[in-house]
Amino acid sequence: MLPFANMPYGNAPGYCFPLTEICMYALLFICGWHAIKKGTGHIAWLLGALCFGLLLEYVNVASNSGYVYGQFWLMLGKAPHNIPFCIGCGWGVIIYTSRLFTDNFGLPVWAAAGLDSLLALNIDVSMDVVAYRLHMWHWDWVGRGYPGETLTGQWFGVPYANFYGWLLVVFFYSLFGRLLEKTPIWKVAVPILAILLSQAALWISLFPLADLLKQSFGISSMQRLLALLIILSSLVIIGFLRKRAPVRHYFPFAAWVVPLWFHVYFLVWLFLGGFSGENQLMTAFSILNVIIGLAIHWPMLIKQRSVTILAETR
Repeated sequence: MLPFANMPYGNAPGYCFPLTEICMYALLFICGWHAIKKGTGHIAWLLGALCFGLLLEYVNVASNSGYVYGQFWLMLGKAPHNIPFCIGCGWGVIIYTSRLFTDNFGLPVWAAAGLDSLLALNIDVSMDVVAYRLHMWHWDWVGRGYPGETLTGQWFGVPYANFYGWLLVVFFYSLFGRLLEKTPIWKVAVPILAILLSQAALWISLFPLADLLKQSFGISSMQRLLALLIILSSLVIIGFLRKRAPVRHYFPFAAWVVPLWFHVYFLVWLFLGGFSGENQLMTAFSILNVIIGLAIHWPMLIKQRSVTILAETR
């Protein structure tokens, strides 16, 4: 029996969820080890991102925001409103390593937060289409009255609002965290305040503001997503035009292994799970998104290796 109505795919292989969970914990360990070596500020940023990810996921699931999670080893909360701990780990490592990349460019705060968000979205676009079909999480198209859109609705079965939310989550945490770091408050307090401010801003953006835009102006979730992409991209472009600090070449192992794992892991499952033959356009976009991710990070990795080799020869 299929696990969800109108979803033609059965449960993922028995090793899929445990393997995914173990890899998430391994990535968190790698980022944690890097943060420990860098000091209190990095540790606080990583732990804050982890806690923020868990909090926002729990609030969304508990408030019946239209999706539920599959059952992993370590779940927090009471079914069906429970969340996998590894999902919070995923949020933590993505937010943490996005900043490791972005900080190389000396961008203004708003531009840096915008770039963090776009990097995170690049990972999510690779992940969501595949993870949804593996039943790691499930959007209830049938329950919302759109049974024919289980695999075809919006972005190949993934609601546009999900990507809109991803951008806002990373943007708000990165923006408020970076702004608070410029104040004389205690470093450990920065992520706590950033979480509180981000959660408030996120709630306003996803509910009252979204409802107002839809009811008063007829603005759909896709239009909101496109508008936000334009705004964030503009912030990044303006930031690069106005940046004052020289480009660094600090790209440690943690910074590139996280995006590489997400892109490669879910691309492999796209084919291993038998999803690649479902829709040629979906498969083409998935491959293209991985190429874009590699193209963004590869030059920095090459430069970092060149700098390291040069330093070792001196």
